[in-house]
Amino acid sequence: MTQKVSGSPFLKPFFLKTPVRVATPLQQRRHTLPASEFRNLTSQDAISVFEIEREAFVSVSGVCPLTLDEVLNFLGQCPELSLGWFEEGQLVAFIIGSGWDKERLSQKAMTQHVPDTPTVHIHVLSVHRHCRQQGKGSILLWRYLQYLRCMPGLRRALLICEDFLVPFYRKAGFKEKGPSEISVSNMQFQEMEYALGGQAYARRNSGC
Repeated sequence: MTQKVSGSPFLKPFFLKTPVRVATPLQQRRHTLPASEFRNLTSQDAISVFEIEREAFVSVSGVCPLTLDEVLNFLGQCPELSLGWFEEGQLVAFIIGSGWDKERLSQKAMTQHVPDTPTVHIHVLSVHRHCRQQGKGSILLWRYLQYLRCMPGLRRALLICEDFLVPFYRKAGFKEKGPSEISVSNMQFQEMEYALGGQAYARRNSGC
């Protein structure tokens, strides 16, 4: 699915232009987030996406969920299924999704987008290293799922994850569908599903 990339002339180091601010107790207790902090990713964001993803995943598993070409492919074909969290113009967290048309995810789902389907395949959720342990991953996931609820025709979201991440996604409302047939570099995954029925919630207690 992926190839280890190093020394590519297309990659540039990604740095936040401003230091990460420490949230005050008042900011930590806010219940809503400004919609302006989130936006759909474009191909111009691809380098930042790949750099954040590579740093987050290679250090843990040795592989990236998506290659740079795959990032560009999904942002080109289905940008409406991806969402980024920007602070002062800088990308700090993102989710990339694509369409899928089968009951379960297969190896083909890792590289293909199937348009006009009721299922979204969430490929990757990643947070910049300077912004972790702040609840941004769970907040972005919640906002993404509510965003999907507002899109006509979508009925569910699927993803695969390693066993240690199952509690995180279960807490977000995903349910386990069992072991996935997908394997990457001998890594095994659990497949999880989120039902998108019902209305999007207008408020959220972010807990941070």
